[in-house]
Amino acid sequence: MSRLPVIVGLGGVNPAGRLSAHHAYRRLVIDRLPQPDADATWRSLGGLMNLTGGQLPDEEQRQFILDHTLVRRIEPHLIDVDAIPWNRSFELQPASGDRLVFRTRERLLPDNVPEDWDVKAVGDSPGLVEVSVPRTLEMLLPDTRVSRVQSAGQLPTGFEPERLYQSRSHPRGLAMTVFGASDAVRSLGMDWETIRAAVRPDEVAVYAGSGMGQLDFNGSGGMIQSQLMGKRVTAKQCALGLAEMPADFVNAYILGSVGTTGTNLGACATFLYNLRQGIDDIRSGKRRVVFVGNAEAPVIPEIIEGYRTMGALAEDEDLMRIDGRNDHADHRRACRPFSDNCGFTLAESAVFTVLMDDELALELGADILGAVGDVFINADGYKKSIPGPGIGNYLTIGKALATGRAICGEDSVRRRSYIQAHGTSTPQNRVTESHIFSEMARIFGIDKWTVGAVKAYLGHSLAPASGDQLAMALGSFAYGLIPGIKTIDHVAEDVHTDHLDFPMDHVETGVEGMDMVFLNSKGFGGNNATGLLLAPHVTRRMMAKRHGEAAMKQWQARHEKVAAAIEQYDAAMTRGEMAPIYRFGEGVLDGPDLTMNDREIRIPGFAQPVDLDLPNPYPDMGKD
Repeated sequence: MSRLPVIVGLGGVNPAGRLSAHHAYRRLVIDRLPQPDADATWRSLGGLMNLTGGQLPDEEQRQFILDHTLVRRIEPHLIDVDAIPWNRSFELQPASGDRLVFRTRERLLPDNVPEDWDVKAVGDSPGLVEVSVPRTLEMLLPDTRVSRVQSAGQLPTGFEPERLYQSRSHPRGLAMTVFGASDAVRSLGMDWETIRAAVRPDEVAVYAGSGMGQLDFNGSGGMIQSQLMGKRVTAKQCALGLAEMPADFVNAYILGSVGTTGTNLGACATFLYNLRQGIDDIRSGKRRVVFVGNAEAPVIPEIIEGYRTMGALAEDEDLMRIDGRNDHADHRRACRPFSDNCGFTLAESAVFTVLMDDELALELGADILGAVGDVFINADGYKKSIPGPGIGNYLTIGKALATGRAICGEDSVRRRSYIQAHGTSTPQNRVTESHIFSEMARIFGIDKWTVGAVKAYLGHSLAPASGDQLAMALGSFAYGLIPGIKTIDHVAEDVHTDHLDFPMDHVETGVEGMDMVFLNSKGFGGNNATGLLLAPHVTRRMMAKRHGEAAMKQWQARHEKVAAAIEQYDAAMTRGEMAPIYRFGEGVLDGPDLTMNDREIRIPGFAQPVDLDLPNPYPDMGKD
């Protein structure tokens, strides 16, 4: 019997705010929410941005919140886009004669002085030397330049995750991990110790990471730059720059987990790669709790320049050209999926979700946000360009639709589903992805398939991008409102529109109006992934069919306490009263602390042992 992977927790932070309690989702649709829900998110953002201490913002503060969330002009605390540091290469030549002569401090000379340099001490100035060089001298001169890309999806202004705990020079992506993973744990409405007591230590897994590693100066970026800048590499930069480090931080400082761990990289589809690993573990019964997430902080000059030179990013000059203006670019509308566009917009984000098998979710009274029906991954086959699209995405969407049909029936797929597009805002993506959607809708009998594209609001966060989609999809289940593609005013002429609807305003479906949503992601190299999310009401219906109505009533009774705890946590976070979980150096164990025999290993702090009475995984090939 395959266990159902139920989504029981969601946390993190992205350009729309805190993910728990659907606040980030609510920022996208705040203009259409009931007033109490809108006010709760205003207070949440006001607290997160250190504006109001959790009080309701006034009109001026609300405008500041609107202006300093989502995609916008890159702000100086991240990058001064008008003065990007770089080194200009140039030559020094003799002003007269055939030798170049200059003076410098002896301690500043290179360790290996070139043989053709003539170095003499300046007699009346201790430590000063005069250098004569019989040739031109190549130099690097510190300079600045204006960035050609000036828009990005940035965390809300005033929110600085590294200041919320003893970060000790952590890269920004890891500081976001600590906040986001803590938010996910506390969004459960129960202590993590309660979960640890309910399962064996090795029945927990953490699959988390970043697509590009930690590339700011506190991570791999600093390790690579330091010697070229005349600085020393620190002991942390190499280790903290590793791509799987978010999983390591979750295990070591937040959960204290000894279970399975790691990350699965798939470029921009990385979150779905990790989610697939997690649901496979739960469905097989190998794990009962899985923590899945990604964190990425790519809004740094080097990454921006790397993607820009590929022709992948929306440059200010091109944005102005599209709008027929030459005075300034519309940074808020830099990302325009399926309209006239010119490139994608980088963003930073940390998204973490907690999955449980259906039986454990009932037993603990866990919150049921939805379930993961499946995740499909396919490559493109032979390619002529690594970043170019191919055929793999037709396979992933086709299999996801077929699975949704098998679980819920044709009517649900045709009338009660929608798709969250990868929707990067590149001219190539708008054509190729829309063709896939149009063809799949046609063959599955969908008349008008609603297409969402939340990168229009959030930008492209690379590894966590499909996590952003998941978070917004769960919000649409909870509130019955699909965020429209509000950065566009028309659909481009080359976009395939048969059987599709690209809404430019929010779409009201009703709280149980959608049974499922498909999350589509396309990564460089042919890393295609499509995930199937099942709505909470569908999840509960499936659980009732397996476990019976009596079990669901018992779950409901247990859930009341959990729901109250979730509300209390949300209120405390809004007031800014809760620091992230960061258990540095706590509960550290060594081998002698374990109690072991050939049937089990007992670990202090865990109620249940690790089972060593294991079956032969190859019963037809083992001993007689």
